[in-house]
Amino acid sequence: MYFTHGKITLHYEIYGNGYPLIMLHGNGEDISIFSKAIEKLEELFKVYAIDTRGHGKSSPVHEYHYSDMTEDLYAFITGLGISHPAIFGFSDGGITALMLAYTHPEIPAAVIASGANSNPKGIKTLYRFGFDRMYRSTKDPKLAVMLYEPDMTAEKLGRINVPVLITAGSKDMIKKEDTEFLHKSIKGSRLTILEGESHESYILDPDKIVPIIRNFLSELLFK
Repeated sequence: MYFTHGKITLHYEIYGNGYPLIMLHGNGEDISIFSKAIEKLEELFKVYAIDTRGHGKSSPVHEYHYSDMTEDLYAFITGLGISHPAIFGFSDGGITALMLAYTHPEIPAAVIASGANSNPKGIKTLYRFGFDRMYRSTKDPKLAVMLYEPDMTAEKLGRINVPVLITAGSKDMIKKEDTEFLHKSIKGSRLTILEGESHESYILDPDKIVPIIRNFLSELLFK
C-alpha cells in the first residue's frame, strides 16, 4: 500500500487487527527487518510497517533530515486517521519516534526507541569516524544525516509527555552516556540495556525484541 503527501510517497504494509503499532526501521534498511517480529506482534496489534523516505519502496530523495521523516510520520498518522498509535523505532526510526513525541505530543500513545542517539557525538567515535570515511568516498546522503543530525536537547526531550521506553545493547554503537541522557531527559521514561547485545542484534531476534515491545505496551494499553 502507498500513502502520498506532498511529493513524497511512503510504502507501508498492515498486519493484524489490534491496537495500532507503527514500526520504523533504521538507516539503510526497510520494513523487511521486522518481518519475523511482525509475525508475533500481529497477534496483539494492528502493525503498520513503513518504508521511510528514500528507503525500500518509498520515494527516493536526494538528502535526508530527521525533521522531514518526522513530518512524514505525522502526515501518515493523521492522513490515515490512526488514533494515538504506539510507535516502535529502531536507530533512525527511534530518533524519528522521539522527535514526533515532542513536536506533536498529542499523537503517540507511547514510544519505544531502540538504539537512538541524541546527537552525532552520541555515536561511538570509532563508528562515527568510519561513517565519515565512507561518506567522504561515497557522498551517500544517508551517511550525512547520521554525521550532522539529530539535535535532541534536554529541553526538547523534556516536552515529551507520553510513556517512553529507551533500549540499547551493552555493546551498542551508541554511547552508554547518550542513551542515559535520553532516559534522564524524558520524565518518567524507562531504560533497558540488553547485556551482550549489539546495535541491532536483539532487533533481528524476535524472541528478544517482541517480549520487550509486548510487555511494555501491554502494561500501558491493556490494563
